[in-house]
Amino acid sequence: MTVADSFFGRKFGLTGQDLASFLSEALSRGGDYADLYFEYLSTTSLSLDESIVKSATQGVSLGVGVRVIAGERTGYAYSDDLAPEKIRQAARVAACIASGPTKVETAGFTSAAKHDLYPVLNAPADVPLSERVKYVLRADEAARAADPRVFQVQAVYLDAIKQVMVATSDGVISTDRQPMARMNVFVLAREGNGTPQRGSHGGGGRVDLDFFTGTHSPEAFAKEAVRQALVQLKASDAPAGEHVVVLGKGWPGVLLHEAVGHGLEADFNRKGVSAFSGRVGQQVASELVTVVDDGTIHSRRGSLNVDDEGTPTQRNVLIENGVLRGYLQDRLSARALGTSGTGSGRRESYQHIPMPRMTNTFMLAGQDEPEDIIKSVSRGIYCATFGGGQVDITSGNFVFSATESYLIEDGKIGRPLRGATLIGNGPEALKYVSRVGHDLALDEGVGICGKEGQSVPVGVGIPTIRIDKMTVGGTAR
Repeated sequence: MTVADSFFGRKFGLTGQDLASFLSEALSRGGDYADLYFEYLSTTSLSLDESIVKSATQGVSLGVGVRVIAGERTGYAYSDDLAPEKIRQAARVAACIASGPTKVETAGFTSAAKHDLYPVLNAPADVPLSERVKYVLRADEAARAADPRVFQVQAVYLDAIKQVMVATSDGVISTDRQPMARMNVFVLAREGNGTPQRGSHGGGGRVDLDFFTGTHSPEAFAKEAVRQALVQLKASDAPAGEHVVVLGKGWPGVLLHEAVGHGLEADFNRKGVSAFSGRVGQQVASELVTVVDDGTIHSRRGSLNVDDEGTPTQRNVLIENGVLRGYLQDRLSARALGTSGTGSGRRESYQHIPMPRMTNTFMLAGQDEPEDIIKSVSRGIYCATFGGGQVDITSGNFVFSATESYLIEDGKIGRPLRGATLIGNGPEALKYVSRVGHDLALDEGVGICGKEGQSVPVGVGIPTIRIDKMTVGGTAR
């Protein structure tokens, strides 16, 4: 496909000659590499509260980011106007960090290889807004009908279609059409005059509206959110101290994402500030632990045909049988470290510089029956769902809040707990993984990852695992 035949060629009249001219301007003062990132984003957002659709917004944003790399220095500028002179002006600004004589000449473009991970013919944005409004109304009705103790329901529906084009001074052009849809339901329930308790659930991905049926229907999301809230009504204070901890499958993989995944991003390791810096080839976890980041899973929220630098995504084994195998690389880090890129360069929008980020990060399944893992614990904590968490990249220390957890006694899941927080160190925690279930599951498709002020969609996953020692923060003794 030629540039003229692309979305940006048809809509804005861009040609291959134009792109070569912009890149030449970007490298006019020298530099090792330059690229252009074009983006056209159409979004819809619906929000329901008190059984009323309180907001409905639709919008379009577009622009181009121009990057120049000279050694380890990066110049970046962007424009929200795709007029040729505005793009050249941005290119001249980005060029200011470079000083000759190094200069790369671009002579024509070849199309990059890419996947076909989300061939959505009819994006949600193509469906009338009135049809999408029904989803939040159905969720509200289902949640309120599920139990009389539910007194507040909020439902949010979001969708987007993003067109991107990346042109590089290496003479490669990449294009992609990226659909996205997501729905979340939040409820509050109260017993008498007691403290309100919260539940939430949702799902999505790079999908069409057919996704929101069956187990992913608004009704299913609402009922699960209600179930979580009702569990918390019966919960007692979590016991503080050192415990055996069992993580349930799926969304609890967010602990892996935060406590380990960020520390395996190459920019932190290039700068030597990660707990994993300089440890490739070393044992950093139990032999039962294999951690993968895979941006090639069909229709997943964190998947991409090409990353935001135009590189095809791939399956990256980060930790294999406990041994650190490598880091997630963007172009800049790969050039600096003398390694190959991993298709991990991501950015929030054309206004942001790319950096190495996760896509879908998960631990591979093991051999254990999940029920046997529970039976192996005489006393401990079972964590089914997590809320927020934070991690210190340099030390690897983390704190996570469990929004649904239970006491394990004599090999059985017992009473629900409230206020449990997991406190530990990422590399250390993985060393205490003693059993891994065969029930690997990915999350439902609602993950958002923040880093240095940028947010991108991600996926997480984990099988049921046993961690022999972890500090649990709570209020009971």
